[in-house]
Amino acid sequence: QVQLVESGGGLVQPGGSLRLSCAASGSIFSLNTMRWYRQAPGKQRERVASITSGGSINYADSVKGRFTISRDNAKNTVYLQMDSLKPEDTAVYYCNALFLPTLTNYWGQGTQVTVSS
Repeated sequence: QVQLVESGGGLVQPGGSLRLSCAASGSIFSLNTMRWYRQAPGKQRERVASITSGGSINYADSVKGRFTISRDNAKNTVYLQMDSLKPEDTAVYYCNALFLPTLTNYWGQGTQVTVSS
């Protein structure tokens, strides 16, 4: 079973930046489609960004132009660079790995991002 550990969350002022990291265990990281989700209290879970093993990237409209997803296969890590943060970005952010050969989803524990002055 793949283990995912998120880090990098915290409190930031509007307009600030944070970089989230998700470290995956094992040696099959390059076979996973990696996704970042977020969920705010009382709201539906939202897919923020995804990146396939081949490097194809997709963003939610709400974060286009502000967030950047990337992956470092050598470090078994996926990143979410978040710039120009807004209060509405406040949520728990979750890392997700989709292992295509078995269509298995793995989830991290989540990291809290709070955007407030």
